[in-house]
Amino acid sequence: MSFELNKEILDYIDSHIDEAKALLKDICLIPAPSNHEEKRAEFVKNWFHSIGAKEAYIDEALNVVFPMNCEGRDDITVFMAHTDTVFPDMTEPMPYSEDDEKIYSMGVIDDTIDLVVILMAVKYIMEKGLKPNCGMLFVANSGEEGLGNLKGVKKICEDFSGRIKELYTFDGSYDHIVNKCVGSHRYKIKFATEGGHSFGAFGNNNAIHACAKLVTSLYNKEVPKNGNSKTTYNVGVVSGGTSVNTIAQDCELMYEYRSDDKECLAHMENFFKEEIKKAQAEGKAEITVEIVGIRPCGGDVDKLALDAMTNKCKKICEKYSGIECKTSSASTDANIPQSLGIPAVCAGVYLGGGAHTRGEWLLKSSIPVGLRISFELILDYFN
Repeated sequence: MSFELNKEILDYIDSHIDEAKALLKDICLIPAPSNHEEKRAEFVKNWFHSIGAKEAYIDEALNVVFPMNCEGRDDITVFMAHTDTVFPDMTEPMPYSEDDEKIYSMGVIDDTIDLVVILMAVKYIMEKGLKPNCGMLFVANSGEEGLGNLKGVKKICEDFSGRIKELYTFDGSYDHIVNKCVGSHRYKIKFATEGGHSFGAFGNNNAIHACAKLVTSLYNKEVPKNGNSKTTYNVGVVSGGTSVNTIAQDCELMYEYRSDDKECLAHMENFFKEEIKKAQAEGKAEITVEIVGIRPCGGDVDKLALDAMTNKCKKICEKYSGIECKTSSASTDANIPQSLGIPAVCAGVYLGGGAHTRGEWLLKSSIPVGLRISFELILDYFN
């Protein structure tokens, strides 16, 4: 990496911090639960058009895509940040408040500020008439959270198959970089029995009992290990039954397991299938399984290229934040490109807290740092 921000660019960033905050507020106010990002996508597309990026469009997955110099190119670099949030019950406008130090809004750090710093870099590029030295895709992507199942980045990798050289996703704080992918399998498991009156039909099979037995067996599992790998599992939702004096006819649960190692993930899949077979064979309930989410681990990625991207992000984050930037494993939009052999990392651009809670907050003083990180990473690809 040879590019560094000069005084003109730094002055530009400093003079546009209030504009970045205003854009952040505008986007935060728009609800965007996974699979329903339409309103936020339309806003971002119109914003692109307003700065002269008329080629920006919304694809079938509700990604907002702005291609630059991509025609006939197979050296495309992608910069993306996701538009969706984990709050399906929110209506417009979303709550937003601030004090002298912090901005409070659901989704402000996951992932709205990450999107805003990319958009501000694009605005600078358009104003200065800069041209990339490779193909470039700027994407406000959909479906990163939960049951969005990474639909947005999947669509990008499909539409530009064989043409993406590397991908950066902005998601998280600037004290860490994700360069190892955590894969996950998620299931909805349903139990059905004859049920009946709790006294008059005592002895009939109870769907809740069958569910509880399966949960117990799933939690008796010792997680597999492969070197420094990490594997987890969780039953996150259980629901069912009718009343305290009714033998439950139905019950369902949501179960997932995760791992940053492909072999361990496969081990957990085999274990789960065996436990389901045992429970079905016991005959205490009719048991059906629905896959609700699959996220792959990383694939065969060029280690030198991935290390170069990681070190580049780490150097820039530490340069502008003044704090150590560590690497970690996580489930992010980088899962999909890495599973396809495309070098991809997830970098952060803020300090804040309360992600995935209604008390989510962003430290205002971290915004200029995030803008500098974004500008230097992106502008390194321009003449």
